[in-house]
Amino acid sequence: MNLNKVFIIGNLTRDVELRNTPSGQSVANFGVATNRVWVNASGQKQQEVEFHNIVVWGKMAETCNQYLAKGRLVFVEGRIKTRSWTDSNEQKRTKTEIIAENINFGPRRSQEEEEKFKMPPEETETGVEDLPVLEEGSDFNSDDIPF
Repeated sequence: MNLNKVFIIGNLTRDVELRNTPSGQSVANFGVATNRVWVNASGQKQQEVEFHNIVVWGKMAETCNQYLAKGRLVFVEGRIKTRSWTDSNEQKRTKTEIIAENINFGPRRSQEEEEKFKMPPEETETGVEDLPVLEEGSDFNSDDIPF
């Protein structure tokens, strides 16, 4: 049995970039950073950051573009895909990405946190609220989002 499944929770490293394929399909790209913290054998606290490239398709891509921005917390469930191509200088290039199948937006941040990431004022509220889970191919209505 084979399995290609990824779950990550992290913060967006850049705003969502939304494009359309020639056939009209929406596709969004963004980066997510995840942190790992541990104590080594000598008792020193260690930390490493891993950066992930995320690809989202369809209505889910449009919703991510509308509601996600740099710094926002996101839970991504998907699969790993590595693509390769030859660039304009005839160099072979590869890129490993997570193709999102489900996305869950993190909680809203406090006013102080919003100012830290310089989000537009109309998107700031205090308190924590669960936001919708987006599933690939689901019928999602943006009117269902509580803000």
